[in-house]
Amino acid sequence: MNAELFDPGLPSSSLICGVDEAGRGPLCGPVVAAAVILDPARPIEGLADSKKLSEAARERLAPLIRARALAWAVAEASVEEIDRLNILHATMLAMQRAVMALGIAPAEVRIDGNRCPKLPYPARAIVKGDATEPSISAASILAKTARDAAMRELDAQWPQYGLAAHKGYPTAAHLAALAAHGVQAFHRRSFAPVKKLLERRDE
Repeated sequence: MNAELFDPGLPSSSLICGVDEAGRGPLCGPVVAAAVILDPARPIEGLADSKKLSEAARERLAPLIRARALAWAVAEASVEEIDRLNILHATMLAMQRAVMALGIAPAEVRIDGNRCPKLPYPARAIVKGDATEPSISAASILAKTARDAAMRELDAQWPQYGLAAHKGYPTAAHLAALAAHGVQAFHRRSFAPVKKLLERRDE
Protein backbone atom coordinates (compact mmCIF):
# COMPACT_ATOMS: atom_id res chain seq x y z
CA MET A 1 0.00 0.00 0.00
CA ASN A 2 1.36 3.38 -0.98
CA ALA A 3 0.09 6.73 0.21
CA GLU A 4 1.23 10.29 0.34
CA LEU A 5 -0.36 13.24 2.05
CA PHE A 6 0.22 16.97 1.93
CA ASP A 7 -1.30 19.59 4.22
CA PRO A 8 -3.50 21.34 1.67
CA GLY A 9 -4.42 24.46 3.60
CA LEU A 10 -7.61 24.55 1.50
CA PRO A 11 -11.27 24.66 2.50
CA SER A 12 -12.59 21.15 3.00
CA SER A 13 -15.08 21.63 0.15
CA SER A 14 -12.12 21.55 -2.24
CA LEU A 15 -11.17 18.05 -1.14
CA ILE A 16 -12.80 15.95 -3.87
CA CYS A 17 -11.46 12.42 -3.92
CA GLY A 18 -11.56 10.36 -7.09
CA VAL A 19 -11.41 6.56 -6.90
CA ASP A 20 -10.89 3.92 -9.57
CA GLU A 21 -9.59 0.38 -9.89
CA ALA A 22 -7.53 -1.73 -12.24
CA GLY A 23 -7.57 -5.47 -12.67
CA ARG A 24 -11.14 -6.68 -12.34
CA GLY A 25 -10.96 -8.78 -15.50
CA PRO A 26 -7.58 -10.54 -15.37
CA LEU A 27 -7.19 -14.17 -14.38
CA CYS A 28 -4.40 -13.44 -11.91
CA GLY A 29 -2.96 -10.96 -9.48
CA PRO A 30 -4.62 -8.52 -7.10
CA VAL A 31 -7.26 -5.95 -7.93
CA VAL A 32 -5.73 -2.52 -7.32
CA ALA A 33 -7.53 0.69 -6.38
CA ALA A 34 -6.31 4.26 -6.11
CA ALA A 35 -7.73 7.34 -4.42
CA VAL A 36 -6.58 10.83 -5.43
CA ILE A 37 -7.36 14.34 -4.22
CA LEU A 38 -6.06 16.73 -6.86
CA ASP A 39 -4.77 20.22 -6.11
CA PRO A 40 -6.82 22.83 -8.00
CA ALA A 41 -3.76 25.09 -7.95
CA ARG A 42 -1.56 22.49 -9.68
CA PRO A 43 -3.49 21.18 -12.69
CA ILE A 44 -2.15 18.23 -14.66
CA GLU A 45 -2.51 18.31 -18.44
CA GLY A 46 -3.53 15.16 -20.27
CA LEU A 47 -5.56 13.35 -17.61
CA ALA A 48 -7.93 10.83 -19.17
CA ASP A 49 -9.31 7.35 -18.66
CA SER A 50 -6.19 5.20 -18.26
CA LYS A 51 -7.55 2.67 -20.78
CA LYS A 52 -7.53 5.37 -23.48
CA LEU A 53 -3.94 6.41 -22.81
CA SER A 54 -0.84 4.70 -24.11
CA GLU A 55 1.38 2.91 -21.62
CA ALA A 56 4.01 5.62 -22.16
CA ALA A 57 1.48 8.36 -21.38
CA ARG A 58 0.36 6.61 -18.20
CA GLU A 59 3.94 6.14 -17.04
CA ARG A 60 4.63 9.86 -17.72
CA LEU A 61 1.51 11.05 -15.88
CA ALA A 62 1.71 8.80 -12.80
CA PRO A 63 4.71 10.54 -11.18
CA LEU A 64 3.17 13.94 -11.95
CA ILE A 65 -0.03 12.89 -10.16
CA ARG A 66 1.93 11.64 -7.16
CA ALA A 67 3.96 14.87 -7.05
CA ARG A 68 1.11 17.36 -7.50
CA ALA A 69 -1.87 15.74 -5.77
CA LEU A 70 -2.86 16.95 -2.32
CA ALA A 71 -3.17 13.33 -1.27
CA TRP A 72 -3.07 9.94 -2.97
CA ALA A 73 -3.11 6.30 -1.98
CA VAL A 74 -2.93 2.94 -3.74
CA ALA A 75 -4.28 -0.24 -2.15
CA GLU A 76 -5.26 -3.73 -3.25
CA ALA A 77 -7.27 -6.82 -2.51
CA SER A 78 -5.34 -10.06 -2.88
CA VAL A 79 -6.01 -13.10 -5.03
CA GLU A 80 -7.11 -14.94 -1.88
CA GLU A 81 -9.60 -12.16 -1.07
CA ILE A 82 -10.91 -12.15 -4.64
CA ASP A 83 -11.53 -15.90 -4.50
CA ARG A 84 -13.11 -15.70 -1.06
CA LEU A 85 -15.28 -12.61 -1.49
CA ASN A 86 -15.80 -12.48 -5.31
CA ILE A 87 -14.33 -9.80 -7.57
CA LEU A 88 -17.00 -7.16 -6.92
CA HIS A 89 -16.65 -7.26 -3.14
CA ALA A 90 -12.86 -7.46 -3.37
CA THR A 91 -12.88 -4.38 -5.60
CA MET A 92 -15.01 -2.49 -3.07
CA LEU A 93 -12.57 -3.56 -0.34
CA ALA A 94 -9.55 -2.29 -2.31
CA MET A 95 -11.34 1.04 -2.95
CA GLN A 96 -12.24 1.37 0.73
CA ARG A 97 -8.63 0.69 1.72
CA ALA A 98 -7.32 3.32 -0.72
CA VAL A 99 -9.67 6.04 0.54
CA MET A 100 -8.99 5.27 4.19
CA ALA A 101 -5.22 5.34 3.56
CA LEU A 102 -5.36 8.98 2.44
CA GLY A 103 -5.07 10.23 6.00
CA ILE A 104 -7.36 13.15 5.17
CA ALA A 105 -11.14 13.44 5.20
CA PRO A 106 -12.48 14.30 1.73
CA ALA A 107 -15.60 16.43 1.33
CA GLU A 108 -16.86 13.97 -1.27
CA VAL A 109 -15.68 10.71 -2.80
CA ARG A 110 -16.43 10.12 -6.48
CA ILE A 111 -16.15 6.52 -7.60
CA ASP A 112 -15.92 5.26 -11.15
CA GLY A 113 -18.76 2.84 -11.91
CA ASN A 114 -22.20 2.24 -10.48
CA ARG A 115 -21.44 1.16 -6.89
CA CYS A 116 -19.82 2.75 -3.87
CA PRO A 117 -17.81 1.01 -1.18
CA LYS A 118 -18.79 1.61 2.45
CA LEU A 119 -17.14 4.85 3.51
CA PRO A 120 -17.53 7.36 6.34
CA TYR A 121 -17.70 10.19 3.78
CA PRO A 122 -20.30 11.40 1.27
CA ALA A 123 -19.83 9.30 -1.86
CA ARG A 124 -21.37 8.90 -5.28
CA ALA A 125 -20.79 6.53 -8.14
CA ILE A 126 -20.29 8.00 -11.61
CA VAL A 127 -20.59 5.73 -14.64
CA LYS A 128 -17.67 6.44 -17.00
CA GLY A 129 -16.37 8.86 -14.39
CA ASP A 130 -12.80 8.07 -15.43
CA ALA A 131 -13.49 9.98 -18.65
CA THR A 132 -15.28 12.98 -17.09
CA GLU A 133 -13.83 13.55 -13.62
CA PRO A 134 -10.13 14.53 -13.47
CA SER A 135 -9.65 13.08 -9.98
CA ILE A 136 -11.07 9.72 -11.11
CA SER A 137 -8.89 9.83 -14.23
CA ALA A 138 -5.86 10.40 -12.01
CA ALA A 139 -6.89 7.48 -9.79
CA SER A 140 -7.34 5.23 -12.82
CA ILE A 141 -3.80 6.05 -13.97
CA LEU A 142 -2.25 5.34 -10.56
CA ALA A 143 -4.17 2.08 -10.18
CA LYS A 144 -3.29 0.89 -13.69
CA THR A 145 0.42 1.75 -13.49
CA ALA A 146 0.72 0.14 -10.04
CA ARG A 147 -0.94 -3.07 -11.21
CA ASP A 148 1.09 -3.20 -14.42
CA ALA A 149 4.28 -2.88 -12.36
CA ALA A 150 3.15 -5.81 -10.19
CA MET A 151 2.53 -7.88 -13.32
CA ARG A 152 6.00 -7.10 -14.64
CA GLU A 153 7.47 -8.26 -11.32
CA LEU A 154 5.51 -11.53 -11.55
CA ASP A 155 6.64 -11.92 -15.15
CA ALA A 156 10.28 -11.77 -14.05
CA GLN A 157 9.63 -14.82 -11.84
CA TRP A 158 7.26 -16.67 -14.19
CA PRO A 159 8.20 -15.64 -17.74
CA GLN A 160 6.41 -18.62 -19.29
CA TYR A 161 3.01 -16.96 -18.69
CA GLY A 162 3.74 -13.75 -20.64
CA LEU A 163 2.31 -11.53 -17.89
CA ALA A 164 4.31 -8.45 -18.90
CA ALA A 165 2.55 -8.45 -22.26
CA HIS A 166 -1.08 -9.27 -21.41
CA LYS A 167 -1.06 -8.19 -17.72
CA GLY A 168 -3.01 -11.30 -16.73
CA TYR A 169 -6.04 -10.80 -18.97
CA PRO A 170 -7.56 -13.94 -20.55
CA THR A 171 -5.84 -13.59 -23.91
CA ALA A 172 -5.24 -16.59 -26.17
CA ALA A 173 -1.58 -16.51 -25.15
CA HIS A 174 -2.40 -16.55 -21.44
CA LEU A 175 -4.94 -19.36 -21.81
CA ALA A 176 -2.42 -21.39 -23.80
CA ALA A 177 0.24 -20.81 -21.14
CA LEU A 178 -2.19 -21.88 -18.42
CA ALA A 179 -2.96 -25.10 -20.31
CA ALA A 180 0.74 -25.78 -20.86
CA HIS A 181 2.18 -24.79 -17.49
CA GLY A 182 -0.71 -25.11 -15.06
CA VAL A 183 -2.30 -22.89 -12.45
CA GLN A 184 -0.07 -21.01 -10.02
CA ALA A 185 -0.76 -19.41 -6.63
CA PHE A 186 -1.16 -16.00 -8.27
CA HIS A 187 -4.09 -17.19 -10.41
CA ARG A 188 -7.70 -16.51 -9.40
CA ARG A 189 -9.18 -19.95 -8.87
CA SER A 190 -12.76 -18.65 -8.81
CA PHE A 191 -12.50 -17.31 -12.39
CA ALA A 192 -14.06 -19.64 -14.96
CA PRO A 193 -11.05 -20.45 -17.22
CA VAL A 194 -8.85 -21.23 -14.19
CA LYS A 195 -11.62 -23.12 -12.41
CA LYS A 196 -12.21 -25.30 -15.49
CA LEU A 197 -8.53 -26.18 -15.73
CA LEU A 198 -8.44 -27.17 -12.07
CA GLU A 199 -11.59 -29.29 -12.45
CA ARG A 200 -10.09 -31.08 -15.44
CA ARG A 201 -6.91 -31.74 -13.48
CA ASP A 202 -8.91 -33.24 -10.61
CA GLU A 203 -10.97 -35.57 -12.81
